[in-house]
Amino acid sequence: MPELVEVETVRRALEPVLHGARITAAAVMHPRTARRNERPDDVAERLVGRRVTAVDRHGKFLLCPLDEDLLWVIHLGMSGRVTVVTPESPVERHTRFRSATDRGDEIRLVDPRTFGFVAVFTPEEAKRSSLAKLGPDALTALPPTRLLARTLEGRRAPIKALLLDQRVLAGLGNIYADEVLHRAGIDPLRAGGDLDVADVERLRRSIRPVLEEGLRHGGTSLDDLAYLLPDGRAGEFLTRLRVYGREDQPCLRCGTPIIRRVVAGRSTYSCPSCQR
Repeated sequence: MPELVEVETVRRALEPVLHGARITAAAVMHPRTARRNERPDDVAERLVGRRVTAVDRHGKFLLCPLDEDLLWVIHLGMSGRVTVVTPESPVERHTRFRSATDRGDEIRLVDPRTFGFVAVFTPEEAKRSSLAKLGPDALTALPPTRLLARTLEGRRAPIKALLLDQRVLAGLGNIYADEVLHRAGIDPLRAGGDLDVADVERLRRSIRPVLEEGLRHGGTSLDDLAYLLPDGRAGEFLTRLRVYGREDQPCLRCGTPIIRRVVAGRSTYSCPSCQR
């Protein structure tokens, strides 16, 4: 958390603010936040004076190409959120990064647990980074059913664990993987290689509707409010989740109580009747 839906929601909010803007100032306020660059000073030094030529996303990564062939990367980690404020706005506790634009906006990363990061990569650095290991984006580049089935073929890991593997599909996390598997009627503990083509087709056809529904409602803000939209509003998808976080509550499809199990070290919610 945040997952693809939350990061895409942030991207859409940032695009009109950043696309075409020039970065006039930047400051890393915690050393861990710049840990993905070999020289932490590279983040601010490479950002200042550069123009943002696009605001993109791959999986859970925000990607802002800059002029002079640099790439600005923001990852929100477990607790990060991006805010768009004026430079005079009070600096929130746990603010780890600030950048100002020639339009008068300031973009800040607030990250209590410092699992997120900000980086500015050259093309060669980007090729050596974790970006190069990402699978196809679960929203914009979902593979055809037979290609996805070949990816899962022979895999003994539970399908839930495989959906969390960003090398298989980029962007799905704990919440949306549970929602996808419930919609597809697939038990999270089934081995990925045990799914036949019909199973994979149901799985594939469930991914986009779940993600698009989450986007319509601004993503999922849990009770800790670690994720908020850049304007400070909470995402409203929490009240529309079908299984995640609903242990012992009735399945919205069949009424059977939702169960909680642990898969790949993550709490996993499913309906024992609908998902087999």
